[in-house]
Order: sequence, then C-alpha cells, then structure tokens
Amino acid sequence: MRPLSRHALAATALATLLVGCGGPGATTGAASDAGRAGAPSASAPSSSAPPSAGSVPAVGRSAPVGLRIPAIGVDTPVMKLGLAADGTVEVPPITAHDEAGWYEHSPTPGRTGPSVILGHVTVGAYGDGVFRHLKDLHRGERIVARLENGTAAEFSVTDVRTVAKDHFPADEVYGDVDRPELRLITCGGARTGDGYRDNVIVFARLSSTSR
Repeated sequence: MRPLSRHALAATALATLLVGCGGPGATTGAASDAGRAGAPSASAPSSSAPPSAGSVPAVGRSAPVGLRIPAIGVDTPVMKLGLAADGTVEVPPITAHDEAGWYEHSPTPGRTGPSVILGHVTVGAYGDGVFRHLKDLHRGERIVARLENGTAAEFSVTDVRTVAKDHFPADEVYGDVDRPELRLITCGGARTGDGYRDNVIVFARLSSTSR
C-alpha cells in the first residue's frame, strides 16, 4: 500500500491517539480518542549529545519484522497494523507475548518520511508492555529496525516527549520530513480509569544501515 498523505495521516492521528494502551480491562486490538494537535505538555530531559547531522541515504521499501532498543532491553517482533473497521488505527492485541506494531500506511523504516511504530506500556493482566520503558530513552541512543530484506536500519534518538493526549502533535509525528525518521508511540503519565492521560513519543533519525 502507498503511504497516506501528510494531511490524511494527521487527520487519522487526531481520531486515534493510542488510548487504552493495554490498561486494566483492555481486551481489544483497536482504540480511538478525539484530540487536537498542539504543543506538548512536557518533554523528557536529554542527557547526551545529539546524533550526527550527516545525511544517510534512504533504503528501499521493506517492511519491519523486528525492533531492538538496547538501552531499555527491547527486542521484539514487529507486526503490521492497518485501520480498523471504524477507521481508527489498529494497535497491537493485548496478549501475554506483547509485540510492537508498524502502521503500514506510514513509510517503512529507512524510507524518507516518518515511519510509525506503536506499542503498549502495559497489557492488562499480563503486566508490562513492550514499550514500558520507552520514556527512559535519551538523545543519541540506538534503535535498530530489522527489515524483511535483511537490512538493519539503525536510528539515533533525537527527542523524547511526554504529551497530553488532547495536545497530540500530529503534524510533528505524521507530517512530511525530507529524510528517513522513526516515531515510536506508547501511553504514559498518570492512569485515568482504564487508560493513561498522556502519550510518550520518541523521535529518531536514520544514522546507518547494514546487511
């Protein structure tokens, strides 16, 4: 499938902000919420130097099959996520063996544009989700996407933000960029009933590729 346009992605983001996030009582693989794009309510501190600004060529289109984030102990398969029947973005199912999911209407990791990968912070009765420690990442730390064609696309974190769900920065997350970038999204902040008040968003830039 061709990626959605910037405006279509932003409109979709406003209708689905990864609420629920596997909180108590969560049982489905899709969730929706109404929100407005805007400024983040808070930003996580950065403790290391920013990654090099050197340009790394984009790689060919190939779906991600795995994701490693050494700094927080993540090594997960990656499933494909599309749109649910009601038009909201799917999220990974609530299971004991939690996995991250790539939104297939975004570019594949390493292609020009923002590739979007979602994951749960908790998975109900099963405990911690795959992105439980996403908020603890810092600038310059590594994220490696393993692609179907055997390529490893390595990204460097450029920013980590915790934002209120009703101020989700849709343009910054889904908007056009002129280089390969990555967005990792989960829930965060205080619990509100069965969900969470905020989203945690990691922004990263392609730093190298290998086979």
